[in-house]
Amino acid sequence: MSEVHKNTKHLFILLVLSYFFFMFGNGVVSLTNPDEVFYAQIAKEMAKHSSWLTPYLFDAPNFEKPIFLYWLLRLGFILFGVSSFSARFFPACFALIGVIAVYFFAKLLFQEEKKAFMSGLVLLSGGFYIGLARTVFTDMVFSVLILLSLLSFFWGYSIEKRKGTGIILFFVSSALASLTKGPLGLIIPFLVVSVFLILVRRIKFIFCKYTFWGIIIFLAIALPWYIFMIAKYSQSFIHEFFYNDHYRRIIEAEHPGNDTWYFYLLTMLGGMFPWSIFVVISLFYLLRYPRKTNNSNLFLVCWITVTFLIFQFAHSKLTSYILPMFPALALGCGDFIYDCMAENERRRQFFLLSILTWFIFLFILGGIIFATLKFSHYFSTLAPVYFLVSLFVLWLAVALFYLLKRKAVAVFYSLMLFVLIPMAVIPFVHRDIEPYFSSQYPCEYSLKNYSPYPGGYLLCSDSFARGARFYTDMKIAILASSRKNFFSPHPIPFLSTDEKARELLRQHPPVYGFLKKSSLEDLSRVTGKEFKYQILKNIGNEYIVKIQPK
Repeated sequence: MSEVHKNTKHLFILLVLSYFFFMFGNGVVSLTNPDEVFYAQIAKEMAKHSSWLTPYLFDAPNFEKPIFLYWLLRLGFILFGVSSFSARFFPACFALIGVIAVYFFAKLLFQEEKKAFMSGLVLLSGGFYIGLARTVFTDMVFSVLILLSLLSFFWGYSIEKRKGTGIILFFVSSALASLTKGPLGLIIPFLVVSVFLILVRRIKFIFCKYTFWGIIIFLAIALPWYIFMIAKYSQSFIHEFFYNDHYRRIIEAEHPGNDTWYFYLLTMLGGMFPWSIFVVISLFYLLRYPRKTNNSNLFLVCWITVTFLIFQFAHSKLTSYILPMFPALALGCGDFIYDCMAENERRRQFFLLSILTWFIFLFILGGIIFATLKFSHYFSTLAPVYFLVSLFVLWLAVALFYLLKRKAVAVFYSLMLFVLIPMAVIPFVHRDIEPYFSSQYPCEYSLKNYSPYPGGYLLCSDSFARGARFYTDMKIAILASSRKNFFSPHPIPFLSTDEKARELLRQHPPVYGFLKKSSLEDLSRVTGKEFKYQILKNIGNEYIVKIQPK
């Protein structure tokens, strides 16, 4: 088989698998609380206000994130209408681009076609990467743009005649990343490249005319939106965007439970499943052989270390923040797995790690069976669960067969395809589990069966507020006795005292609401002798209530 034909075949397989892993069935589950509806609602309100530059939420300018993701969401809504599929379309597309970028990156790093193919397969089958490819966050788009900037640099670094093009594309991708999630879009790739060049003693590589023009192009792409926002909103934008959403997240934990030294280590290992054990060993090999093939391992070490340290020392930690290092983990893991499979003396190591992974799968099967027995009342029928368990048992048997036969390639593919098993069952169980993650069903039921007063508010628990807004387009007030506003405050009534809540109830009777169970206790205290409330329906973890004077 010719090299060109082999390349085409591998790219085609990566494209087809990426479609099934990232995009197929994306519209089955409605947009979830609280983040997916946050981004989608901003894009909806930008269209409502005919704005392509100012993000809006609750009919007020919102300064939490830059503009690029909202442009993609609006484009998706224009192409496919407002739906969960259209909102998730471009994150899935970027995830696919990331897989192809890793394939070409591996060819540059390792100069081996099969390693490139295997690295792409590792990335596209990693559980965390799949999850973010199928949800609406800034992180997938941001991480792929970081990947493209580093790929562009290394292309120019490895091939002298491509130096100029590589540096220019580095700055173009970094500019788009800066329009996706802020200054880190340049800080992360710039630090990775700088540390790498210092370690290989080639820092002069970036001191050239291409870097000068790259900076000019970066400023031309990234700066205009920031200049526009500062000119139009001045201190309000500066304080919210630069202080509250960037600096404050460094010094203060938005989610205190995540602020531990091991949080990102567990995220990295769990997120790369089913390759977690392979990733751990591959990291040792990266550190042991840093100068391998054009300093490829050293570049990956710089990439992983810089990204990890940047987010590790910030007190606000979320699993999605370290996604930019996952392509590097996939590259190192793909290189390691291929070497193990290709070298007879190292095949035993590959099979040992595969057996350990197989036992983890067996443990997961036990967890599924236990959870089914304990939470069976959440399902209208257990048939899909029995189907899932049957698929799992069959898959475990097939994987064990290939392990015993020592068929390395078959073992690799059986591990890779594991994540398709639970995905195959989601279309059959989404109506049972979706109400616990999304407000679509409660909102649709309420709008169909009740007539909320058009001039009033929907009273919501904080976690349902964005979803209720997205699916009803009504005004929202939050019942939040003794609790603070959001980390980035929303411009809606935040009823932090009982008297504030009563005042709203007096102004707009009757009031409908979507509340979680714990909020019903607050509501009982608020209503007192002046009001009464009725639970109209319980859907998932949301209680539809009606409050009116006695």
